[in-house]
Order: sequence, then structure tokens, then C-alpha cells
Amino acid sequence: MKNINLAKLPEFNNHELVVVGVDAPSGLRSFIAIHNTNLGPAVGGTRYWQYHSEQAALSDALRLSRAMTYKCALVGVPYGGGKGVIIAHRNNPKKKRFLGAYIKRVNLLGGNFYTGEDVGLNGDDVAFMERRSRFVIGRQKLGGSPAPWAALGVFAAIQGAFESLFGGPAVGGRSFALKGIGKVGSILCRLLYERGARIIAADINPERVRWVRRHFRGVKIVSPAEIHRQKVDVFVPCALGGDLNKGTIRELHSQIVCGGANNQLTSSEDGVRLHERGVLYIPDYLAGAGGLINVVAELDRRGYSRKRVLRKVKAIRGTAKKIIKLSRRYNRPTSEIADGLAEKIFLKRAKINL
Repeated sequence: MKNINLAKLPEFNNHELVVVGVDAPSGLRSFIAIHNTNLGPAVGGTRYWQYHSEQAALSDALRLSRAMTYKCALVGVPYGGGKGVIIAHRNNPKKKRFLGAYIKRVNLLGGNFYTGEDVGLNGDDVAFMERRSRFVIGRQKLGGSPAPWAALGVFAAIQGAFESLFGGPAVGGRSFALKGIGKVGSILCRLLYERGARIIAADINPERVRWVRRHFRGVKIVSPAEIHRQKVDVFVPCALGGDLNKGTIRELHSQIVCGGANNQLTSSEDGVRLHERGVLYIPDYLAGAGGLINVVAELDRRGYSRKRVLRKVKAIRGTAKKIIKLSRRYNRPTSEIADGLAEKIFLKRAKINL
């Protein structure tokens, strides 16, 4: 791998550890970023993606691992933030070889990092890794896929926003622009559709678009480039992230932004821009926390409990309302309020540990 000055990357945020994974026999190129372990061992999925450069992959790992720290703190689970990324290659049949080499690197961390499914991986991949490691979560016989819980968490966050803005949580008759109808987006689409919501959807994958047309009559399809411009109550980003920037925020015609994509804001200034435009933004690491809550429940000493998971995921609704209330009281962006609440938790624990 070429030399990269880690400290100069804008995504670097006092990360505790970055592991560069290189394996010549398999061709593996990967990164594991651990942002903060004040609350406990780092947790975070592994992303298998065709990055255009090694620096792009590293930046993604840094950005995502930081968000995981804030996510863990805000939803009250005793873990820190980490993330793994594997650089995939187009039409490369070596995926299992990559995963085998990668999971060895996870094992070397000795339980300081637990990982599982993320973009590019599926249940079979998780099963492959769990046969080779004690540090895999989202196991098929326990918590399983995080996607249904992530979708439920987004739904709970939307209800919290609706209660704060409209006085009630009902989604029936409300309009949604859903970007990304993959694992999380498709489940969220069903949750909204079955409750009478009006939905406009977009995805880069024609197969997913056809699936929506088959299963949800009346859902309007637009191009991914146009979805954020729709006149709706809620813009719901559920794709890869980076949807909210200076340009797209100017083009929004929604009262609320709440979705399951990671890293929706391209910079902290974008949170300010949304606030100044009067768009209510539910921080992505809160809205998308349902999947995290489910998979870390496998590590609970009391054993995995679906009932406890459901209760904690539904509590996202109340946390969203708290953030909105504080945002109004202090006239500050919801993104800043959420960051402040999370930092109080994981930075306070750091002082105690000293």
C-alpha cells in the first residue's frame, strides 16, 4: 500500500488504532479502524466495496468508525466504535479468500473489535466468518441480519420526528422520498407502505426498482439524482451516504430528513445548513442504530433477548424527541445536539478511567 499520512486525513479523529490488512496469497487489501473504546470493545460491521483508491477505503473506515462511537454512546450500549472495510475487485471470485485472510486480522485483535455484516456482505458471508472467529456478531442463529432492526429504528425515529412536528406518530397519508431500496430501504418501504404512507423511491439497481414495482403498487419511481428534490414530508436516505451537501440541501423540499444511510452529512457545516433552512434532521447514527442494538445484544452476559432488543430499538423514538426538544430550546442544529450528548457519555467515561 502506498504511504498515506493518517494524521492529515480530515476523517482522522484521534482514532486509537488503524490496522492495515495486506495478504499477498489472497490479494486482500483492507483496513480496520478503531475510533474509541472508552465504553468497551469496538464494534462495527465490515464493508466489502469497490473503492476507487486505498485512501478512499481508509477514509471510509475512519468516518464510519467514528460514527459508531457516537451511535453506541447515544443508544446506551457499552461498546466503542470500529469499522472494517475490504477493497473488492470487479468480478473477483476471491471473496471467500479475502474474508478468510481478513478474519485472521480480526482474531489478532483478541476481542477488541467485533464485526459482522455491512454493505457488500450477506448472511452466508457472516456464517463463513463466524466459523473462523469468536468475534463475529449478527450470527444467523442469534441476532441474525441487522437490516430489519435498522429499518425499525429508522421508523421509530420518524415517529419521534412526527410527534415533535405534527403532534402524533402516524405515517398514514404522509409522503416519503426513499433513496436506496436495498436491505434496509426495502424493509422500511414495507413498514411505511403497510401503514398507508405515500412513497416515492429510487435506486441505482434496476432489479430493486422492479422488485418495488412488483410488491408495492402505487409507489412512484424516480431517478436517484432526482429523489432528494421531491416535495414530501420526509426525505429518507438509505443508500451509501454523503447525500447531504451544500448543493443538495438547497434543493430539498422536505420538512424532515431521516434515514438509515451512514454519514449522510458531507461536513459538520451541512448540519448547520439544514437547521438554517428549517429542515429537521434526525442524526443518521441515531436513526440507523437499530441494527447495532440487535447485534451487540448477542454479547449480553444474560444471553440474547429479542424482547430487550425491541424495547431498546423503540426507545430511539424518545431519544429523537429529546434531541429535537434541545435543538429548539438552544436553537442549535440537531447534529450538534446529538454529538454533544454522545460526547458527554463516552468522554466522561474516559475521565473516570483515568
